[in-house]
Amino acid sequence: MISITRKNKVIMNKVIKSTCGICQIGCGVLIHINNGRVVRVEGDPNSPLNKGLLCPKGLASVEYLYHPDRLHHPLKRQGQRGEGKWQSISWDDALDTIANQFLKAKNKHGVESIAFIRGAAKGVQDDYLTRFANVFGSPNITSMAHVCHIPRTNASKTTYGFAAIPDLDYPPKGIVVWGVNLVETYHHIYWRLASALDRGAKLMVIDPMKINLVDKAQLWLKPRPGSDLALALGMLNVIINEGLYDKVFVEKWTEGFEKLKVHVNDYGPEKVAGFTWIPTESIKQAARFYSVNKPACILWGNAIDQGVNSFQTARAICILRAITGNIEIPGGELKCSPPHLVQRGSPAFSLIENISPEMRQRRIIGKDKLLPTVFYALPQEVIRAIQYGDPYPVRVAYIQGSNPLLSFPNAKVVFQALLNLDFLVVSDMFLTPSAALADIVLPVASYLEFDSISAPLYSLPVALVQQRAVRVGECRSDYEILSGIAQKLGLGKYFWNTEQQALDFILNPTGIKFKEFKKMGCIEGQKQYRTYRSQSFATSSGKVDLYSQQLKSWGFDPLPIYYEPHETPQSNPEFDREYPFVLSLNRCTQYRHSGGRQIDSLRNGHPEPLIHIHPQAAEKLGIGDNDWVYVETKRGRMKQKVVLSGDIDHRIVLAEIGWWFPEDGSANLYGWEKSNINMLTDDQPPFNREMGSTIMRGILCRIYKASNKDEISNKDEITKITGTLNN
Repeated sequence: MISITRKNKVIMNKVIKSTCGICQIGCGVLIHINNGRVVRVEGDPNSPLNKGLLCPKGLASVEYLYHPDRLHHPLKRQGQRGEGKWQSISWDDALDTIANQFLKAKNKHGVESIAFIRGAAKGVQDDYLTRFANVFGSPNITSMAHVCHIPRTNASKTTYGFAAIPDLDYPPKGIVVWGVNLVETYHHIYWRLASALDRGAKLMVIDPMKINLVDKAQLWLKPRPGSDLALALGMLNVIINEGLYDKVFVEKWTEGFEKLKVHVNDYGPEKVAGFTWIPTESIKQAARFYSVNKPACILWGNAIDQGVNSFQTARAICILRAITGNIEIPGGELKCSPPHLVQRGSPAFSLIENISPEMRQRRIIGKDKLLPTVFYALPQEVIRAIQYGDPYPVRVAYIQGSNPLLSFPNAKVVFQALLNLDFLVVSDMFLTPSAALADIVLPVASYLEFDSISAPLYSLPVALVQQRAVRVGECRSDYEILSGIAQKLGLGKYFWNTEQQALDFILNPTGIKFKEFKKMGCIEGQKQYRTYRSQSFATSSGKVDLYSQQLKSWGFDPLPIYYEPHETPQSNPEFDREYPFVLSLNRCTQYRHSGGRQIDSLRNGHPEPLIHIHPQAAEKLGIGDNDWVYVETKRGRMKQKVVLSGDIDHRIVLAEIGWWFPEDGSANLYGWEKSNINMLTDDQPPFNREMGSTIMRGILCRIYKASNKDEISNKDEITKITGTLNN
């Protein structure tokens, strides 16, 4: 800390070491404070992860903190829902109202009639909400986990017992980047990968879009969106039939290889080429690239999670890792020993056992059973329960840091459902389209305003400190909000007196307190190599389960089987003539999901929603670069601005996620429907059997040039569907 005296006035300058919380990857930051105000946030050069680098989102932290549209006080709706009229109320009034509405719904409809919706924080605050839901008694806590990361995590644990981390620092000899744009989403992992390439690693990219890394790659495969499982099975076919697998590892440490060998004979590269639109020879080259360049690792992303084959696609990639002997070797896929904390999802922290198995079985997941290891409710089914009372009514929702109008599939139905709730609470930093429909809006603190522990899941095994630097207005952290509601409900005994005591509980196995942890800044875990030699694998067989007897006993496919989604050129040729393009998703580095559109530096860097179209396809449609076009499926339409891209397949279009327009104002619900890709996506089955994942990539669409008349008719359509905003 530095104190400077100037004209009898003491100016206090200090720097606080912390961790950025705008996204989940855990970049270390230095927070510069002058006279009690944050003046700059920069990357921490001593961070084990980002080593001083920050993405545009992190660099905009001060803009988030002091934005003029930030919520500073609890708000209560006045007038009609969605009309944009609000009254500031006290925290005591807000918490009393919420507690009373919770109890009213519980007494009238049962505790399961209250749903809890988590957003994109991916930090301890998510687990505070889970703890609250469990002690309150509702099994209906939901998020977008079923299409984000969790299918890969569960598949990994089913196959070899742990979630692997790529050992980029060894470095690997071969790297595969599969369905993830590291520059846009995991920038500090990108720089570690770039360092590995500088040291001689070879790269293969699997992505229908030309991402930044393609220019560094020896091989680039462009699969039809949604066909990744077929590609993985085709690669397994080549590796096994050409004898490119690790015979010693397979013989000693895997279960079911002979069954796998027979199974993949149905996925020859010629057949797989028809599913994936990848040339036969390229599929063979991909299999040889991965098996020959050993040690190798695979970095994967959301493209794996978002479809009917999500869990089994991840299983097939895990099997690729295993049969090539890339599990737990230097430069391969590591099992890491994390810092010794109370695990966030553990019964001790989540209090999951407070809900009886009978009540847990009543969570809303639709007609099909999910994996027994899955405890969430499905968002699309929760929306159905709100709208139709099926399988029972959900009448109250608590939304924490989520924007379901922009993130849940089939946004028009989501809109109707939110209007139909008896009571809706949203905690957020800003009024979003979803928050604009709430009865109570709670001003939540930014990461600069509360203490926490960050333990990123995707990079290295570390626990990092997050420190409160300032506090703006009456904003409260999610912990403070939830513990306050718990007190009103008589559940205060399940929460600690202060947030710091909660963090002390998490740190308890280490023997240190959060006050001490703040000085340390970081606790590092350890990379582990070949632990299976002494511990075996944490699977039902004690080996890598290529063929999973456990899955079979639960009623699921023991080996990955490719199912063609129901709305593709292959599955529905007639439909293909009406909707000739295959739609997939894209994102940019300035925004995380639907967040950040009101932040000037971010919006100036990427002001409009963009859709990538091949020039050949655009010419046939009379569409040019920078034209606005409508993209339409049988569920609805939205518009984005054209970028001509000669590198994508002419049958594919890539549209951006998360778009709304703060400048349109609350009276227009911030233009939530104009460029929202979830106007197009489907909330109806079939879903992924194991996880309930919806199909968000690979659906069929058509495109046509937008006009003012088109925009007016689109507004008319929304009005017709939703009727009035009265509730």
